Amino acid sequence: MIRRHFFLVGALVVLALMVVAGGWKLTLGKKEGPGGPPGAAMAAQKGGGGPTGKGGGGRGPGGGGGPAQVSVALVVSKVFIDSIDVIGVAKGRQSVTLTAAATQLVDRVRFTDGQAVAKGAVLVELKDTEQNAGLAQAQARLVQAQRDFDRWKALAAQGYASKTALDQREATYLAARADVQAAQARQADRTIRAPFAGVVGLSDIAPGALINPGAAIVTLDDVSAVRVDFEVPDRYLASLREGQLIYAKTDAYPGETIQGRIAKLDSRIDERTRSITARAEFANPGRKLKPGMMMRVAISRGQRQALAAPEAAVAVQGDSAFVYVLAKRGEATMAEQRPVITGVRQDGFVEIREGVAAGDRIVADGLNKIQPGQPVRIASQGGRPSGASQPGARGPRPGA
Repeated sequence: MIRRHFFLVGALVVLALMVVAGGWKLTLGKKEGPGGPPGAAMAAQKGGGGPTGKGGGGRGPGGGGGPAQVSVALVVSKVFIDSIDVIGVAKGRQSVTLTAAATQLVDRVRFTDGQAVAKGAVLVELKDTEQNAGLAQAQARLVQAQRDFDRWKALAAQGYASKTALDQREATYLAARADVQAAQARQADRTIRAPFAGVVGLSDIAPGALINPGAAIVTLDDVSAVRVDFEVPDRYLASLREGQLIYAKTDAYPGETIQGRIAKLDSRIDERTRSITARAEFANPGRKLKPGMMMRVAISRGQRQALAAPEAAVAVQGDSAFVYVLAKRGEATMAEQRPVITGVRQDGFVEIREGVAAGDRIVADGLNKIQPGQPVRIASQGGRPSGASQPGARGPRPGA
């Protein structure tokens, strides 16, 4: 019994010591303050996070804010061309995929890939042994039929043959001659010729291959000029005429403009799309244009003079656009955001219809780095800021 009371008293003593120790620690923590000895919290509040008293996010002295360095562009007057912009696909002046008219084995291939061939040139010869034999047989029958016809014709002239017998021999002769022509046609089907002068494409045909009717043998294109068919809305019909000068561009040759003319206009307007098909032709002396190439065609509707700014100087947000106009405020140069109404874009410039005047200086690029009303300094052509000598001018922040 005494031993049990002894253990109970010991447990109570230990619990009391733990309570006293915890209270002592709490008292010390309140005196020192959070994160350090007494006075550390107050120093942190006054210094803003550093011993020098410079704040980490302020834009005041020592905060890193200052005039941003920008390049300048001028709002100028420029000639803009009103045009109808459409897309078409280039085709050869004449294009065809050659096929065989009968099933037969290839005997000889007489062209190389990409070769320029003349009209009527033999490209592929098929085996024609059977056709040659059939032609010889038809020619033999023709010779015999012609001899009989001539003999009976002489007898009829002397009165020894009836008109009916002569007519029968003449019919036999004419049938034999037709058989020869049919045999010659079958023999000609075994020779594939170029229907016009052009350039052949790539082909996998080789001697011994079996050709079926309708199977592609090789393509042939006349690329001395290319034609482009494109759709134009019917509301622009008054602006179209045959022989009209047009221009086109391709992604394959950026910056290069190709000149052509409208060759033909379709005789009717598509009822579903309310557009008319126009066919243009473009000269292709260097064979740079290839059939199947996408071309962006511009049809001129006249030209006009308007204010313009570089594309990089115009920022677009949704349906609105704005520029930063440079204005003097005392010794400082400020960037004022000004909304503008834009028009067409051509050759790296944007038409400005309202919002600025000719000669206004605007920020040329880097619009995402400046804010409305922010002081800026203008970079000279040599790359050194022209406003560096202004009072209060500071360089860009490290890493900016």
